[in-house]
Amino acid sequence: MRIVRCMDLTVCLCTHNRPRYVRDCLDGLAGQTAPRARFRTLVVDSGSTSAVRTDLRQLVERYPGTDLIALEKPGVSLARNVGAAACGTRFIAYIDDDAIPDPGWVGAILQALGEPGPLPAVLGGRILPKWEVPLPVWWPHSLRGVLSIIEHQGRGEYRTPDLPEKLEPYAANMTVDVQALLKVGGFGTGLGRHGGSLRSDEEVQLAWRLQDAGLSVRYDSRIVVHHQIQATRFRPEWLLARLYWQGVSTVLTRRMLGYRAQVWKELPRRLAVALLYAPAALVPQSSTRLLAVRWRLAYAAGFLKAAFGP
Repeated sequence: MRIVRCMDLTVCLCTHNRPRYVRDCLDGLAGQTAPRARFRTLVVDSGSTSAVRTDLRQLVERYPGTDLIALEKPGVSLARNVGAAACGTRFIAYIDDDAIPDPGWVGAILQALGEPGPLPAVLGGRILPKWEVPLPVWWPHSLRGVLSIIEHQGRGEYRTPDLPEKLEPYAANMTVDVQALLKVGGFGTGLGRHGGSLRSDEEVQLAWRLQDAGLSVRYDSRIVVHHQIQATRFRPEWLLARLYWQGVSTVLTRRMLGYRAQVWKELPRRLAVALLYAPAALVPQSSTRLLAVRWRLAYAAGFLKAAFGP
C-alpha cells in the first residue's frame, strides 16, 4: 500500500450566500473519523454579501484547522481555482456547501489514494440525496442526476466498461491532484454556476481533459457525501431552466475538449426535437403538464442556442 503523507489533503468548500449549509458541512467535517492532523479545510466565499461574509468569518473561527478566503467576484469555477492555488497540499477534495460528508469520507479518500496503482488525477465518489422535502411524484426518474445524485456502487476508471456509460464526476464530491489541475489551467471559468446561470459540467470538462492526457480519472463509491436537495428546486420552472443550461453546457464542454464533431452529429436530432415539441412552449412554466416533452424541448433549446452562438 502506498503511504499518503500527513496533511496531503485540503478539503475545499466553495459557497455563495449560504451560511446555514456551510455550517452543516463544517459540522460533518468536524465529525470525521480520520485524524484532524490528516487534512485541513478551506472555505472559499464566492462574492457573498457583506452580512453573509461576516457570518462566515465568525462561523469559520469555531472550527479549528479551517481557513476562509473571501473573493469579491462570484463564480464557482473561479472559487475552486483559487482554492487549489492556495491549498498547499498534493490533493484537494472539493465538496459543495450543501453536502454533508459521511463520517468516513476523508478516511475513504486517503485509503483510495494509498492503494497500489497510479495516483488518480481525479477521484469521484457517491453523492446520496438528503431530501429537504420528498421528491415530487411529477419529477422524471431519469432526471435524478440533475440534482447531483450519484448512487452507483463500485470502483473503476470513468469512460471504461468498469462503470456505467453515462457516469460522470460531480464536484460535490471530487478529489483532484492539484499539480495536474493547475497544469491544465484549472476549472474552465466559462462553465459552472455564476449569478443566475445554471451552467454546469466544469468538473466533467476538467476530468476528461486530464483523462485524455493519459492520467487516471477514477470513481470509488466508498467515498460518500450526502447532498441536501433544496426544496426550492422542486418547481417545474427550475427543472426546465436546469435542462436548458445543461444543453448549453454540453455544447460548451464539447467545444472546450475539441469534440466539435459530436456537436454537429447531435445537432439534427436537437433541431427535430425543437420543431416537433415547439407547441409545448405554450404551457405555463409553472405547470407540470407535458413535462416529459417540455424538459426535452428546454434541453434542445439550450443546445441549439450554444451551437449557433459564438
